[in-house]
Amino acid sequence: MKRLIAMCLMAGFIVAAALTASAEAKVKKYQVTGPIVELTDTRIVIETKDDGNWEITRDATTKITGELKVGAKVTVEYRMTAITVEVKADKADAKADKAEKKAGK
Repeated sequence: MKRLIAMCLMAGFIVAAALTASAEAKVKKYQVTGPIVELTDTRIVIETKDDGNWEITRDATTKITGELKVGAKVTVEYRMTAITVEVKADKADAKADKAEKKAGK
């Protein structure tokens, strides 16, 4: 019985890991190509023909192939990640809140 429970738990962990990997794989990837104009341990600034300079953050988990240096032409693959999200009130909600405040005076 203990063996059956342990196998069910392991199967659950495997399914959860597969679903997590699948969700990450579906996140759209983008890329930008151009020469490096500025380089630090935490960011790469790339000059593009049409959009000016792109500043992209990097960390210890960033996979780098070749030698990074200013002037080198690179292609950076990246994902967009939200840092904060602020939900704004609808105009109707704002008017209702304002009316409630007036009535409360």
